[in-house]
Amino acid sequence: MPELPIEIQITSLPETPGVYQFYDVEGKILYVGKAKNLKKRVASYFNKSHDYGKTRILVKKIKEVRHIVVPTESDALLLENNLIKKYQPRYNVLLKDDKSYPWICIKNENYPRIFPTRKLIKDGSEYFGPYTSMRTVKTLLDLIRGVYSLRTCNYDLSRDKIEAGKYKVCLEYHLGNCKGPCEDLQTSEDYHQQINDIRDIVKGNFKSSLHYFRKQMKSLAAEMKFEEAQRIKEKIEVLENYQVKSTIVNPKISNVDVFSIISDSAYAYINFLQLAHGSIIRSHTMEIKKKLDEQDMDLLQLAIVEIRQRFNSQSREVYVPFPLKIASGIKVTVPKLGDKKKILDLSERNAKFFRQDRFKQIKVTDPDRHTNRIMAQMKIDLRLSEEPRHIECFDNSNIQGSNPVAACVVFRNGKAAKKEYRHFNIKTVDGPDDFASMEEVVHRRYKRLIDESETLPQLIVIDGGKGQLSSALKSLELLGLRGKIAIIGIAKRLEEIYFPDDPIPLYLNKKSETLKIIQQLRNEAHRFGITFHRNKRSKAAINSALEEIEGIGEKTALELLKNFKSVKRIKEASLEELSNIVGSSKAKKIYINFH
Repeated sequence: MPELPIEIQITSLPETPGVYQFYDVEGKILYVGKAKNLKKRVASYFNKSHDYGKTRILVKKIKEVRHIVVPTESDALLLENNLIKKYQPRYNVLLKDDKSYPWICIKNENYPRIFPTRKLIKDGSEYFGPYTSMRTVKTLLDLIRGVYSLRTCNYDLSRDKIEAGKYKVCLEYHLGNCKGPCEDLQTSEDYHQQINDIRDIVKGNFKSSLHYFRKQMKSLAAEMKFEEAQRIKEKIEVLENYQVKSTIVNPKISNVDVFSIISDSAYAYINFLQLAHGSIIRSHTMEIKKKLDEQDMDLLQLAIVEIRQRFNSQSREVYVPFPLKIASGIKVTVPKLGDKKKILDLSERNAKFFRQDRFKQIKVTDPDRHTNRIMAQMKIDLRLSEEPRHIECFDNSNIQGSNPVAACVVFRNGKAAKKEYRHFNIKTVDGPDDFASMEEVVHRRYKRLIDESETLPQLIVIDGGKGQLSSALKSLELLGLRGKIAIIGIAKRLEEIYFPDDPIPLYLNKKSETLKIIQQLRNEAHRFGITFHRNKRSKAAINSALEEIEGIGEKTALELLKNFKSVKRIKEASLEELSNIVGSSKAKKIYINFH
């Protein structure tokens, strides 16, 4: 490892395209990156402060910078991809190898066999794929075998052995699944015509096969061979049915790769669709874990190189959601409307569905990762300085100004902590004054937490608009907590999020998980407050109905309710039953009052 300071190492870097590698004090590779200008890109790590924590840690660990100069940016991108897969540096996104993906093999033989395989052997055979699942391979092979008669045996069908009569037809011939090339019952030309048609089908082009079968069907019908013509017709229907299912928009869109990206704070999801003759012949979504707050452009650029290598794509055009620089000779299109835009939108929907499926799986298999992702997203969406692991939400409840109360609900890690819920009787406010009530309960809540040395929340949510938020802020200011705890208000009508000192509300996406959690908080606070308020009003009404009777006080009213459970039962009780509880004098007054 060189003893030169990083600043001197940077000055010696060339201002050309290339790949840079960062190493730590032990000579272990930390990160691989590409650059249009090596000197400027590497220097940028050290001449500015980084908001993302992992980037700051990475920069502190760098003790050596190595580089590889290449002719163009495209070469740098390819080299970066290969080095990441080779060394798997800690601070790079993880790119997995493709060794386990299945392929369709057309074997290099006189009468080629067609079969699925996971091993690529360099013997002149043709391999189509790789495919994202064996199910896709089996579906294609079932289609091919249902339409074409191909051999499945592994005999060496050389011309001299066939002419010598070495082989005999097997059961597959008698079942009609093979035309018997082993006994020279099928010509080599006819067999290879089938193989050519199969190549086209695997590539998504059905035109040649359909044309051949339609011509054959008409010829058989003209010769009055209707049963054979019907069998050919059934094959045409199989092909047409498969083609209809795979055709998406425009048959003129051919030999194109489509890429889209959806990302959050921790992961990115890149969908890849491969099109041929208006049909999708391949779909695959890649999940990439972010390491250094990478931008969508950089991740998509890296993923395109990786996916095209992995699936051996030879397409000369790609559709992407925003301009990118990739390998030279590849046309990059950013569709804005029409069929091309529909295809890009379809790719994006596939990425979104994949992401949703992963969320559902992770929620069950890895709840900690699910929680961490939501907390990180809330921090970004609500412009917070830290993740809101502890959130508290306040709501006032009063109906026609009676029995004013307030509720405080607590969420920890995005989930309700019901044991920590609190309700408040409003003590200092006369009448239905929501603003003053909010000011009182927020002050009481956090004064108590401070006095008892309890931990404070990272976020306070106020159910209401600017007025309630301003009232809560006054209390935080009095307690010296303004600016120390993030606070927002949510207005019910349009789900507007208000921030202190900002008159313009934030409108979150209606489907965002951040908004859903805030709505859960608000709804839970409302439910908890309303329940407490109803109980209080109900108790007050019951007590007042009994206490209005002359000579009956609160103690007697409670004793009666304890025994009879309700005012209705007290009304229905006999004089004797009442006397057994409160004595004959009070019982007579109660009985006369209700009768």
